[in-house]
Amino acid sequence: MNNQKILVAGLGSTGVSILRYLAHIGASQVIAYDEKLTAARQAELAAQFPRYPTFSGSLKTALADRTMLILSPGISRRQPEIREFEQRGGVVTGDVAILSDLLRHQRDCILAITGSNGKTTTTSLVGHLCQQSGLDTVVAGNIGTPVLDAWLQRQGKSADVWVLELSSFQLETTPCLAAAAAACLNISEDHLNRYDDLLDYARAKDQIFNDCRVQILNADDPFCRAMHRPAQQTRYFSLAQAADYWLDPVSGSLKQRDSDLMAQSQIPLQGSHNTANALAALALCEAIGIPRSELVQHIQTFKGLPHRVEKIGAKDGVVYIDDSKGTNVGATVAAIAGLPQKIVLIAGGQGKGQDFAPLAAVLQDKARAVFLIGVDAPKIAAELTARNVPHQFCDTLPQAVAAAHATAQAGDIVLLSPACASYDMFQGYAHRAQVFKEAFEQL
Repeated sequence: MNNQKILVAGLGSTGVSILRYLAHIGASQVIAYDEKLTAARQAELAAQFPRYPTFSGSLKTALADRTMLILSPGISRRQPEIREFEQRGGVVTGDVAILSDLLRHQRDCILAITGSNGKTTTTSLVGHLCQQSGLDTVVAGNIGTPVLDAWLQRQGKSADVWVLELSSFQLETTPCLAAAAAACLNISEDHLNRYDDLLDYARAKDQIFNDCRVQILNADDPFCRAMHRPAQQTRYFSLAQAADYWLDPVSGSLKQRDSDLMAQSQIPLQGSHNTANALAALALCEAIGIPRSELVQHIQTFKGLPHRVEKIGAKDGVVYIDDSKGTNVGATVAAIAGLPQKIVLIAGGQGKGQDFAPLAAVLQDKARAVFLIGVDAPKIAAELTARNVPHQFCDTLPQAVAAAHATAQAGDIVLLSPACASYDMFQGYAHRAQVFKEAFEQL
């Protein structure tokens, strides 16, 4: 890498972590690029990386004399300028691919998780199980800490296991992860403003299994089943049928084939979709030899994550749940399907080109009402109208909370699960959740 003329494209948290890594290894022929850079941001980067010039504007110009492009996940590899760069022999890679090479030399074990929904919960749970079982564990990736920052923080020290949450964007530039075990949890519509269709999106996810030792696949998802590779060990999990890891609906037990693991009621997470996440986590951890007895014990001490089907309180017999991290239709459908009570839903935001018909379908028999916010509220409303689901537009989230409170009956759940990104109205999903909580507290 030291001999390459490198362009780092995209200067968010991942791009900056790449620059830190390159500075650490002494790479000298490096320039940094972002489409838009303020003078203040350029000055900040210049102070942090004085050896690395920064550029904005034309990506094609920035690539003109480069031999390697290290992409941040937010930039699609399919841009014409990048395709042209590859056609003339340029190398395109990403931070996860760099980490994979480093760990291969260190002989560290990788557990990797992807999917449209449940990635962060499953990654956190796997990290918790590994740590509680006494393994030196690193949790990184799409979950928050860029992978190269995590590597730098260890100062070259090997770990027993790296638990990585990986998005399709990250996997686009990761040709050979070589994980000890990897899981694809599910595939549902998301990021279709970046991919041609759902199959195209699934193909990006499928790269997680390149040179993987054990595949963990959702037997209930046709896209996941199609990822099966005969040359690899494959273990399936299911909520609907007997499998390697499955939920027996009759006994309410999680099972490994014919053996009882634990009661579903012992999982400290709300919703049946989280039972699927727990099954995947158990499969991943057993694939690297963690004793089952320890896993069953430690799963009961996992506290869950904020903004992921998180109960924030109750008022007048109505429970209020924050699922602001439900930023696509599949996540919201899973949350609704996993809750047995009547739902008053708050949804809407930036829809990212999704089809909202599955959301309307799951709400048809479960929704008391839906309150819509954000730029794509009319698109959701059109599908709700077709299914005769009662709904109302609201200008703000506090207005939606007040309307939901007025509509809900004792025993209902008021669920914030937007099925959309948040940036049309909020700084991010956490900010959206904060506004929701504050509005609840004002009731």
